[in-house]
Amino acid sequence: MDNAMPNTPETGPASCTSPESDASGQSRRGTWRRFLPLAVIAAGLAAGYAAGLQDYLTLAVLAEQRETIKAFVAERQFMSILGYFVLYTVAVAFAFPAASVLTIFAGFVFGWWVAAILTVFAATLGATAIFLAARSACGDLLRKRAGPFMAKLAEGFSRDAFSYLLVLRLAPVFPFLVVNIAPAFFDIRLRTYAAATFLGIIPGTVAYSWLGQGLDSVIAAAGASGREISVSDLVTPEITIAFLGLAIVAAIPTLIRKFRGGA
Repeated sequence: MDNAMPNTPETGPASCTSPESDASGQSRRGTWRRFLPLAVIAAGLAAGYAAGLQDYLTLAVLAEQRETIKAFVAERQFMSILGYFVLYTVAVAFAFPAASVLTIFAGFVFGWWVAAILTVFAATLGATAIFLAARSACGDLLRKRAGPFMAKLAEGFSRDAFSYLLVLRLAPVFPFLVVNIAPAFFDIRLRTYAAATFLGIIPGTVAYSWLGQGLDSVIAAAGASGREISVSDLVTPEITIAFLGLAIVAAIPTLIRKFRGGA
């Protein structure tokens, strides 16, 4: 009896779990913590669709309520600005497809420059949130299992991440959500991601906010033709070409460095 191991707070009972099982439990807890932010985003997105938000956050519905919304904004300007900022941040963070609609309508109710400032900061904050969630959950795993092509792409991102991401932000051919998440797989620093996102979305945000100022005339034209208004009614080929031009200009320094490196 004298040789029996005492049951103290330091040692615990003799039947305590082994180091292997304890390590396994810690590993499971670590995995759960990693995937929790992404699970929250997925649950929030599902809840948004279940609540039918996709039926309300459309240009047609907002256009129908434009006078009511403008009156509310005039009476409660600070609350409206704060509400828009929070709504936009949450929509981007939870990957809800309403960014362009909200930007255009904000330009209509707030004026293009107020809308642009609010949207750039809110979009950067929301994009950073989903980037961190994706990096926490999947970044290490995908980098370890990446094939040669992905490894080479990751190397390019690590060498010149800011320019790579800036081009992706400026080019209109890449969906906003894809560009928010994809850099998480390439070990990009948070400050680089945030800076390239902030600067890269400014031209598009200003353009969409400016388009919102002409919403009344577009609504009238759509009504005369008996159809609902959509984002495509506002986005002109000239704007798309301008975005492509900006992306090409942003890519020139990277291409020159690659050319010199390979020469």
